[in-house]
Amino acid sequence: MSIGPDPGRMKTDLARLVGLNTENPPGGEHAAAELVGGLLREAGFDVALDSYAPGRTNVVARMTRGDGPCLAFNTHMDVVPAGDGWTLPPFQLTERDGRLYGRGACDAKGPLIAMVEALRMLADSADSWRGTLLGVFVADEEVASEGARHFAAGRPAIDYVVVGEPTENGTIIAHKGSLRPLVRVHGVAAHSGTPDLGDNAVYRAAGLVGLVERLHRDVVSRLSHPLVGNASLTITRMNAGIGDNIVPAHCDLLLDRRMIPGEDEEVVKAEIAALLDEARQRFGVRAEILAFKPTTGGAAETPADHPIVAASLEAGRRHGARAEAPGGFTGACDLVHFRGIGAYGSVLGPGSLAVAHKPDEFVPVDEFVAASLIYRDIATRMLPRA
Repeated sequence: MSIGPDPGRMKTDLARLVGLNTENPPGGEHAAAELVGGLLREAGFDVALDSYAPGRTNVVARMTRGDGPCLAFNTHMDVVPAGDGWTLPPFQLTERDGRLYGRGACDAKGPLIAMVEALRMLADSADSWRGTLLGVFVADEEVASEGARHFAAGRPAIDYVVVGEPTENGTIIAHKGSLRPLVRVHGVAAHSGTPDLGDNAVYRAAGLVGLVERLHRDVVSRLSHPLVGNASLTITRMNAGIGDNIVPAHCDLLLDRRMIPGEDEEVVKAEIAALLDEARQRFGVRAEILAFKPTTGGAAETPADHPIVAASLEAGRRHGARAEAPGGFTGACDLVHFRGIGAYGSVLGPGSLAVAHKPDEFVPVDEFVAASLIYRDIATRMLPRA
């Protein structure tokens, strides 16, 4: 077993990383990638910085010790915008009452630095294991998972993955996916003083809105998964008109479809297309899907009886995690892109979703340090002994 973590070093590294503003949008993770890549290069890893767009950079760190499986640690370097309401500086790490405050402290720069520390410990004990360790730290998870998609497009051979997200160090094995079609309902413009000379797109959209509500109530919401709950369909945005005195010629609706593990994205797209066709036949609605807005991706699940799940639960219990059984995310994360290339994995990290994306986001110091040990022990369990 390797030496233990260095909490002081971890706090220093986290302070440096939080101090780099990686708000997304607009994105810009290159400086953070250089910092993380430098830390892992110093630890003995072969490091590549992979830029797929200006300022958008992934870190891929590798250490191979003979034949054996490949285990990847993955999380993201971008954060949501800081916004208003902070009582502490969002891009300056502040320690207070056993907590480390700052934007990204728990989602997901805290998990990232805990993974870096685990990789250091594993590098220090590299004579005791066989196989390949990867650190895959990506851009753009908070908007469209472009970084993870770009990495996965290369079809790397990965057997196991641990995805760092705030779970209070509990083990998550399933998450929802999302699909957001932007639908345009067409009408005919006219002067608002003579509306009968036009065809109001808002009125036309009303028929479609009712069908969306019915589809959610009668079909979609009845799809359920034991760990992530029910699927859903709703409308989150509506926009119409170009002037106060003009009958709108079109009305745009943004639909939000949350998928559960087992649902196929192409089937869901066909379901939306059938809904628009029904609106046309029943109410004369002329509608089309203009685009699918970027999202993190589809749903994913790792079988509960897979060894990576047992290893994650066991390591978590050993180092203070309260969860006794694997759980699920109602949101999304990058596990789906690793499952898409054949890797089985768990989602696990310090901090709580209850404070992620909020002002005064924080990670508890004890969970932060314990996560590095949990990550280390998962790798020790999954990689063969030398």
